[in-house]
Parts: sequence; C-alpha cells; structure tokens
Amino acid sequence: MNESLSERPIPQLVEDRLGTRARVYGEESAVLVALLTPDASDVDEEAVFDELTALAETAGVNVLATVTQRRTSPHPATFIGRGKANELRVAADEVAADAVIFDDELRPAQARNLEELLGRKVIDRNQLIMDIFAQRARSKEARLQVELAQLRYLLPRLRGWGMALTRTGGGIGTRGPGETQLELDRYKVRRRVHSLERRLVAAEKERSLRRKKRQRSDVPQVALVGYTNSGKSTLLNVLCRADAAVEDKLFATLDTRVRRGLIASGRVATFVDTVGFIRRLPHQLIPAFAATLEAAATADLILHVIDRSRVDWESEYEAVLSTLEHEVFERSDERPPILNVLNKVDALDDGSPLDGVEGVPISALQNRGIDRLRETMGRVLFADERVYVVVVPFRAVGAFYAQVGRERATDVTHLETGLRARLSLSEAEVRVLRRIGATVSSA
Repeated sequence: MNESLSERPIPQLVEDRLGTRARVYGEESAVLVALLTPDASDVDEEAVFDELTALAETAGVNVLATVTQRRTSPHPATFIGRGKANELRVAADEVAADAVIFDDELRPAQARNLEELLGRKVIDRNQLIMDIFAQRARSKEARLQVELAQLRYLLPRLRGWGMALTRTGGGIGTRGPGETQLELDRYKVRRRVHSLERRLVAAEKERSLRRKKRQRSDVPQVALVGYTNSGKSTLLNVLCRADAAVEDKLFATLDTRVRRGLIASGRVATFVDTVGFIRRLPHQLIPAFAATLEAAATADLILHVIDRSRVDWESEYEAVLSTLEHEVFERSDERPPILNVLNKVDALDDGSPLDGVEGVPISALQNRGIDRLRETMGRVLFADERVYVVVVPFRAVGAFYAQVGRERATDVTHLETGLRARLSLSEAEVRVLRRIGATVSSA
C-alpha cells in the first residue's frame, strides 16, 4: 500500500550535512545582495529589493540589510567582486546575519566560493523561491514536483560545502571518506529523483483523466492568471462566493482551486484559481506549474488579473504574457481569448487614468466593477450565440431551467405538452437541450 506524502516522513538524504546550507528556514535573518549591470543604470536601487524582500519575508526570513554592486558582468568566481565580498562579510558580521541571499542564480562554484569567503550560508534567488514552494505547497503532486525541483537543483551543488560532506575530515576533492560520502549522497539523490519521477507519471495520468472529464462538460472554464499577489484568490471569492484563503504574501496560492460561479445573465462558469507567476521563475519549477499551465491552455477564457496599483505593474504584466507565450502556447495553435482585469483600482488615490493596457477596472476587495466584469465575460464567452425558439416537454422542464436558468428564458408560453420560450443560446447549449428532448429551432 502506498503511503501518502503527509503520512510518512520524506527521506532527509543529505539534510543532516547539507540541509542547513541548501535551504532557508523560518526565523532566520539575512542580508540581501543585488548585482546591477549597465542595463539597470536607471533602476532605483531601493526598488531592486522590493520583490526579493517580499520573497524573503514570505519564506520567514528577517531582512537586516541590503547590499548592491554595479559591475559590467558577474565575477566568474564570486559573482560580486572579491573586494565587495569582503565588505559584505563585514556588513553581515555587524548585523549578525545567518545567511546572505542573492537576487540572481549562482553557479555551484560561485556559491561555494562565496560561502567560504563570507563564512555563512549563501542562498540564491532560485533556492529561495523553491523553498517557499516547499513550505506552502499542499497537494500531493505539487509537493512531489517541488521536492524533485529542489533535488535536481541540489545535485550539481553537492561538491564543496566546506567540511560538511565528510564524517572523518577527509574533505572534498580528496581521496578518502569525503569522496566516498559524496558519491553516496549523489546516489541517494539520484535514486530519490527516479522515485519521484515515477510517482509523478502516475499523478499526470490522474490529472489527464480529470482534464478529460472537464472537457466533456458544457460549462465554460475560466482561468484566473496573473502575477503573484495580484488578487486572484480575492476575485475568485467574489465571483464564486468561495472561501479561498487570502494573504498579502507572494505565492499565497500554490495549489489550483476550482469553483463554480455566475457570469452574465445568470450563466454558470467554472473558475480556476492558479499559481501566481513571477519574473525569472526558476526553470526547475516549471513542472510544478503543470496544473496552472494546463488550466490556462484548456480554458475557454483567461482572466489576466493585474495589480494596477503597483508602480511596476507593466513589467509584471509583460512577465505573465512572456510565461504564457513560452510555457503555455508555444506548441499550441489554438489560444483562448484573454481579458485583462485591472484590479486594486481603489488604491489609486490620485485619480490617474488607467493608461497602458485595455481591461475592466475593478476592486475585488471592495466588490467594485464586478457586474461589469461578469457582463464582459459573458460577451466574450458567448459571442457566437444566436436567438432560438425552444419547445420543451413537461418531463424536461426541470432540466431545461437547470441548464439555462429562469431569467434567460423570455416570451415563455405554456403549451398542453410543455412550454415554449425564446432565448439566446450557444452551440454547446443547443446540443445539451436537444439531448434532454427539447426541440430547438432558429427564431
């Protein structure tokens, strides 16, 4: 019998020796570091750390200080220059930081060299994001995907964590117990990776079956996508009268949620709340977005939720479009329509115009603009509708109203054998009504 992920402890592998250096943990403190190249000459240095600070706080890390360096390109050995690394060590010592977090991906050798120079744990942006996913993922498949991403990222970084890999002091790169232990650790990681890959194949088959069931349904599916913390879960709650957890944190939602809600004229749609996107998403985590990417690819409509109150909303908007283009629609000829939802307009106190991108302005928090959004969704989803006359036998009247709702049916006439009504229908709805025994003809 297969044990569930929550019922059995996940093997710690090299955690006893590597874990404290390979991950971040709550209640730690850190110094944040960013490298600014000539391309970022006009960037506000304080703004550079906004997102990295939010990521660190989401992971439970207390940010003590920030350090920047301007270079034409990263130093091949230490990412920042050695002189700057020495300054960074002094700064980290002064505030007694547990770790140093870099706003870029570090090569294994760079991370190793920096740890030796700084005398403390070094974490890069990718590790930080993966650790947030590990902390917050709840579904079985998401947790498996995140663990797999972490192990694949860890594997080339097993070399050279100081004396951590040897039990007898042989060291890394020497012939002796350290080298033997290193190969043992690699073997354990690879074995666990293969085990996770097999389990994820089975999980993909289950997801495929669920996807086919949804596709057989005549209820339209609407996917909510957007940058992390743009307000997707709050909007889901408003549209579906749901109770999805809402937090003012990055990646508050890591598991896809599906709810039913109303759109225009009392029609029903299935709404899918997805994982928020982010700039420079670690490539290793793309498989963990499988359910989100799949929901967007198979949706009848995509709601792109944009936090219009943010200063850098345009770059976040472009980051989402880039992810959709390269990860969702790259191999697809058919693309669902995208409706931009300009959220959090209540935070725009200056009354500035909503220039830059067309969309429906709303405040999900204050329930403003929601009726207009429902109407706009209806026009997009049912643009191909035509007006029909429907004759329904008494035995199918209940099913008829369950399918279309009472408010949509106009000019209702009661007949000896049932009722006749006039209403706008999509082709899918015409097929459904004919299956329940109704006679449908053009008006």
